[in-house]
Amino acid sequence: MTDKIYPRDQIGRYLVIDVTTIVFLIFIVFRTDATFGLWGKVLFLLLYVIAFYTGLWYRDWRLLAAVLLGLLVLTLFAVFGTIPILLFAFTFADLIGRSKSKTHIAIGMSAIAIMFFMVHWKVGDNLSRQDYMLPVFIVLLLLPILIYIKEKAKGLQGRLDAAHTQIEKYIQQEERHRIARDLHDTLGQTLTMIKLKSELTSRLIDHNADEAKQEVKDISMMARKALHQVREAVSEMRYISLKSELETSRALMEGINIELNIEKEGELPLLPSVGETMIALTIREAMTNIMKHSKANQCIVRLMTFDNAFSIQIIDNGIGLRDKGPGNGIQSMKERMEVVQGTAEVANGSSGGTSVTLILPIFQTDRGFTAL
Repeated sequence: MTDKIYPRDQIGRYLVIDVTTIVFLIFIVFRTDATFGLWGKVLFLLLYVIAFYTGLWYRDWRLLAAVLLGLLVLTLFAVFGTIPILLFAFTFADLIGRSKSKTHIAIGMSAIAIMFFMVHWKVGDNLSRQDYMLPVFIVLLLLPILIYIKEKAKGLQGRLDAAHTQIEKYIQQEERHRIARDLHDTLGQTLTMIKLKSELTSRLIDHNADEAKQEVKDISMMARKALHQVREAVSEMRYISLKSELETSRALMEGINIELNIEKEGELPLLPSVGETMIALTIREAMTNIMKHSKANQCIVRLMTFDNAFSIQIIDNGIGLRDKGPGNGIQSMKERMEVVQGTAEVANGSSGGTSVTLILPIFQTDRGFTAL
């Protein structure tokens, strides 16, 4: 109910002050011997309240009109009633300072100056004898500027808080995407191996029981590894070295009879942990795609440093892309390389199969090449 007669965003800071001000105003008005009598006092209070509440709810031209009306009412009462009533002009000085228009604020400040000039013109020495009126006049002129600066800062803080909230949502969204990529890249590779070994076991079980038992043991080990990967994926991202990922890929490829050769050309760059982890996970995704879809029996990984760039090329002799659209794996590779300002391109190889090219910008230092 209160927020229907008073702006909710101002209740905590202004309600008590405004109510107290109106109570004192009513007391002073009815204690003053004014030439316009009782009904004139009632009309004065009514116009004051109308101007006050209009200025309270609006920030456009209606606020300026309300402030001008309020200052006019105070001017008339100061001339025909009592000069201390001018103290209540601080209410309208405060309101005009909340205006969205600098022009309106300037007009309001001018109106305050004109109010004092008119009262001084009409009552003369009576105003001059009120020693406190000079500092009151200065404060009333400065108050709109101070309120404007305060409201501006509050608005900037509000936008900053909104931006922080948006960033937090973005970070949460990115974190969900990261976990999804990790589950797809790490767990997907292990489950692919379990699937392939299960198919192999089903073929061996009737012909070579001993080898089938060994495959079952491998499947059990991989299942435990999958469980471990799930636990790691939902925790913070761990560091993965390029060397260990290539060694793991070689072992996995050999397990399903795919020959993996690693060729190095030039000095390898010094990679930051995040960059190396992203590249390692991108290579893991490429290897998973080869094991799942390529039907290849040979794969080459070329590591090259040239023209301020570190390049990794992964080529297989499988069936190629066959006009397949980009799946989750390809998109994941591109997103990971974008994180470290790199690129990932997937295309059909010149002599068949699929070619994956990863490029990471680097620069040269006294210690050698370093990734950006």
